[in-house]
Amino acid sequence: MGTMRKPAAQKASELNMILFTYSRLSHILRTSGKTSAFRNGTEIKHGAGCCGQLKRFQGIQSNGSMNKRGLQDRQKQQMARGLPKQKPIEDVKQVIVVASGKGGVGKSTTAVNLALGLMVIDKSKSVGLLDADIYGPSIPKLMNLKGNPELNDDNRMIPLINYGVPCMSMGFLVQDASPVVWRGLMVMSAVERLLRQVEWGSLDYLVVDMPPGTGDVQLSITQNIPIAGAVIVSTPQDVALLDARRGAEMFRKLNVPVLGLVQNMSVFQCPNCHHHTHIFGSNGARQLAETISVKFLGDVPLHLNIRETSDKGQPIVISSPDSPEAEAYRKVASAVIQSLEEHTK
Repeated sequence: MGTMRKPAAQKASELNMILFTYSRLSHILRTSGKTSAFRNGTEIKHGAGCCGQLKRFQGIQSNGSMNKRGLQDRQKQQMARGLPKQKPIEDVKQVIVVASGKGGVGKSTTAVNLALGLMVIDKSKSVGLLDADIYGPSIPKLMNLKGNPELNDDNRMIPLINYGVPCMSMGFLVQDASPVVWRGLMVMSAVERLLRQVEWGSLDYLVVDMPPGTGDVQLSITQNIPIAGAVIVSTPQDVALLDARRGAEMFRKLNVPVLGLVQNMSVFQCPNCHHHTHIFGSNGARQLAETISVKFLGDVPLHLNIRETSDKGQPIVISSPDSPEAEAYRKVASAVIQSLEEHTK
């Protein structure tokens, strides 16, 4: 059987990577030369001069002209030059990212109901929702939205709107059953387009549903735009809490304020006898919040109504506003607003 041909886009991407790597290696080889060199540019030559130059170099070190702090400062400057400069999204006041260390903890459902909760608490505030989960977009289903976004005169995508919330997702750009089989550079390019080429209008809050984990998308977003704060979602289960802690530490290292932890699926109430069962454990996220010194934003129960309304594309904050489950999300939204105010003082 003949070998399968690669798509033209994939071949072009791989060719670009090869050329980039080759050019970097060529530059290193040209600048390093055939002989070794010290950092002050003095070459080591074979013969009697070598020992003399070594002693001179040691003398320079002992005099402190190449101290450790100076070296660290130069390294930081070099690293900073390689990072993209953060640029705010036009007409968006604050960006809130909703993240989780692992999948399956209800992050997207929390992001949707948080966005709606922010709008319900203060109807004068405008809220947008960005689905940054390139490989597994959930916002189209949760917000009951379908179709391709239109383009305005500036060739920017116009978000789809439901329940008064403008939304943008990779799910609007691909078919429902089509997998997104992309390499890292293509994913980061798609994230850049979702951030910069969308006509959001004037927003007080843009809630970003991040993919699970700590990978390319998280780095790309945090390095490209200023983020007001991160909300970490976890179940009380020990395995989920381990990954939630990693997620919180990632944002701290990237200088993104961690607004707090949401404990999702905290308790199950039997619909018949109303007995409470802590299926995934009790108060694990609350204890983790205390351990890593971040705010505990609230509990959201494991409830049939949340699952059913989410599957129907009718978020519970809107479809059952008087329910205890909707009240739980509103409390989380209020805690997020309070934490934002504390971090911006």
